[in-house]
Amino acid sequence: MLEILYQDEYIIAINKPSGLLVHKSFYARDAKVYAIQELRNQIGGQHVYPVHRLDRKTSGVLLFALDKEVLKIMNDRFATREVEKKYLAILRGWSPEELTIDYDLTNDDGIIQNAITYFHRLQTTEIELAFNNKPTSRYCLVEAIPETGRMHQLRKHFKHIFHPILGSRPHGCNKQNKLWLEHFEMKGMMLHAHQLIFNHPITNEPLILNAKINEEFSRVGTILNLDLNTYE
Repeated sequence: MLEILYQDEYIIAINKPSGLLVHKSFYARDAKVYAIQELRNQIGGQHVYPVHRLDRKTSGVLLFALDKEVLKIMNDRFATREVEKKYLAILRGWSPEELTIDYDLTNDDGIIQNAITYFHRLQTTEIELAFNNKPTSRYCLVEAIPETGRMHQLRKHFKHIFHPILGSRPHGCNKQNKLWLEHFEMKGMMLHAHQLIFNHPITNEPLILNAKINEEFSRVGTILNLDLNTYE
């Protein structure tokens, strides 16, 4: 059963679990279950239209329109950057306290696209986990706000500044991912869409939708001694 964060006659939002595809994908033909079909079945067969996307391994707020007219309104608002998306991520190392990453990305068709991400650091931590001939490993918790919505944007941007998201594949640190798999049996990615801020497409009422972090994110946070009470 999907966790529904908000529902009315025009839109519906869920807290998408990590590992669940939004819809069928050429890149994940092994999948048998999709958010669209699961949500449609859960609300009595009504058609749902995803307004935006989340990667398979990314959890958090996912918004759907309940008709095509509302879908167009929301698509336009995303295109004009009237919707704010906020993500939590656990990164390798201690990132700058805040930074705007303006780094173009190339999509699967070879087209170069402008991509901008702002983030600020929330917490830093260091644990006794030997890595690269050092007795400890450093990590940080950040809140990231992408201004654009390119495929794997946050993963690629954080790798670009040499602070990859913990558990990200392929845009991460394979050695760190292996280390965490061996020591802590971590198989997920520490990226969570925790908040979506926008005006309702029909009433124009301001909405702030929050999604609690999943159990794996919380478990990793405990290992790292991070304070995640606000997001649980």
